[in-house]
Amino acid sequence: MSDSTAPLTNHQALPKRVEWRFFLAWLMPFGAIAQAWIAPEYAVLWVLTTWCGIAAIDHFVPGANTSPEPIATNAAHRWVVRMHVPLQFVLIGLAGWQAHQASWPGALGLAVMAGWVSGAQGITFAHELGHSRNTIDRALGWALMTSVWYAHFMVEHYRGHHPRAATTDDPATSRRGESVYAFLPRTVSGCWRSAWALEGERLAHAKQSWFCSPLAWVFVVNVLFVIVFIAFGAIKIVFFWALMSAVAFTLLELVNYIEHYGLQRNTRVANGKTIREPFNPMHAWNANHLATNTILVNLQRHSDHHTRAWKPFSTLEHSPPPCPQLPTGYAGCLLLALVPALWFKVMDARLDELKLA
Repeated sequence: MSDSTAPLTNHQALPKRVEWRFFLAWLMPFGAIAQAWIAPEYAVLWVLTTWCGIAAIDHFVPGANTSPEPIATNAAHRWVVRMHVPLQFVLIGLAGWQAHQASWPGALGLAVMAGWVSGAQGITFAHELGHSRNTIDRALGWALMTSVWYAHFMVEHYRGHHPRAATTDDPATSRRGESVYAFLPRTVSGCWRSAWALEGERLAHAKQSWFCSPLAWVFVVNVLFVIVFIAFGAIKIVFFWALMSAVAFTLLELVNYIEHYGLQRNTRVANGKTIREPFNPMHAWNANHLATNTILVNLQRHSDHHTRAWKPFSTLEHSPPPCPQLPTGYAGCLLLALVPALWFKVMDARLDELKLA
């Protein structure tokens, strides 16, 4: 690999300024809140317009395939992510209340909108908070994931996915020729089982009971909320919350699908132990498109994230060729993945080029 693809090692040398474009990420939750308040009946149209608009900017606007260079992190950047927590809870609360009063189709549309924002940004920001060394940030990450019934991500992603990414042992890594529709049930069930197994191992090692597990307590809290809503006859709120969560975690797994598609590390077993090739920048797909990197705080700089998982989002660097490159930003790739024939045609050709490189 050329020197141009090697990540910086001296983070003190990064420019120290506020990257104000990241505050544009708040446009999505604020926009969804306004939509739920003013015209909830057009919630799905708002989602489609916003999603396609981001994808179009990434792919068609001249110069939008490149994002600014990394800069040092600061308090302003951290609050971009933290402030999404109250915004998401306001969105869920308002949309849930509107769904409670709306028709069933109206409740469905509100659930799709709240789930789309919670999945695209809420889970992305929970992911960033979970990688923080700050205890409060990690707790905020748990809160975001609890709101969409996917708190086991806070165990599986850090203790499961990161060590096993780009191997057949990882349920969140898609395989060559595997459609997104085959991947989704495998990853959802596999990540659930893996998270509880990993948490059980942690508790056993620490000689603790399940009463000491945040994962168990969060699960109980979610169930109790559902019981209370049902007891008070708020069936539409339960429907809204269930569908919203399903949309959110489906979007997460769609992103997982594109991030390591078809990429595999060499793995062997020696003396009963699994030995994996170290993760390197060739084991993740990258994109440097401006709109999605702004809305999703550099999530597309995925090789650098996996090789240095502790790095704050503003310091992440793009990994250019020969590292794997997506044909467009995540917003467009997610739409492409929904049509397997097109996805395979585009991405399998790129996999073949990587093997020849």
